[in-house]
Amino acid sequence: MPELDMTLIQDARRALDGRIRRTPIEPSPALSEAAKVPVFLKLESLQLTGSFKIRGAWFVLSRLSADERQRGIVTCSAGNHGKAVATVARELGIPTEIHVPRDVDQAKYEAMVALGARVIRSDFEGYDDTQEVARAEAARSGRPFLTAYDDARILAASGGTLAAEVVEDCPEARTFLLPVGGGGLAGGFAYYVKTVRADSRVIGCQHEGSPALALSLERGEAVTTLPAFATTAGGLEGGLGRICFDALRTRVDGVALLGEAEIFEGVRFMLERHQYLIEPSAAVTVAAILTGKAGGLASPTAVVISGRNVALSTLRRILA
Repeated sequence: MPELDMTLIQDARRALDGRIRRTPIEPSPALSEAAKVPVFLKLESLQLTGSFKIRGAWFVLSRLSADERQRGIVTCSAGNHGKAVATVARELGIPTEIHVPRDVDQAKYEAMVALGARVIRSDFEGYDDTQEVARAEAARSGRPFLTAYDDARILAASGGTLAAEVVEDCPEARTFLLPVGGGGLAGGFAYYVKTVRADSRVIGCQHEGSPALALSLERGEAVTTLPAFATTAGGLEGGLGRICFDALRTRVDGVALLGEAEIFEGVRFMLERHQYLIEPSAAVTVAAILTGKAGGLASPTAVVISGRNVALSTLRRILA
């Protein structure tokens, strides 16, 4: 297993060149007014498959051996990772089995099935319990298990390449608001920006019902599992990866914890002010500014909007 470094991130950039979109970054006058500093949106919600997860999926799957491709892979997903893996696996001809929590977003579930993956609903509502089932099945069947986040290659591709684009396309940004679930995006992103811009600030944004990063920082070790809880922001539920925490522990400058209602308001805000549909997991960064929980922002700020995949039934709840 390679270690996270700038060479690995550059390898990922080369591997993804021509395979994914370089998503736009644009100013948000309304968030700038709320934050009292210039705020820019990195619209990874406009990425292929509807989220940043395609970055890590391409990088890792494209480097499987011929034997591994023939045997196929097993993975676990709250939705976006599975959709990205199913997309890449179909193109590369890799048999794929995806384990998902029982209450996975229906739109994401249907997308994975439509892409040809074998999708297995867990008996559990939580991500962490579902992942244990998936790991056990991979071990039993002799197939590789593809983690959604706790792998240096995932950090390099899902977070590092994203950060490189933000740094190049928004050179004035010195504060970065990132969604944090398992930590793949946040860990790779923080590693890159703290390496090239030592004066930058990184704020991790989490659901208050699953504050794995906040707890990990408090305890000084990765909190890798948490009790399941009901949320529409499935990408924010569950524990933090150990490799992800190693990347974040000295590089994150603060954590903002948001509630379900505040996240819903972030979704509504993006529809009303920017006419972009984003998913609840992605709205946590917007909510951090709207509520003031991101703290006082003293420099131009880039906000990562991580995805757009949301079921119509969930959207109706949010807009009701």
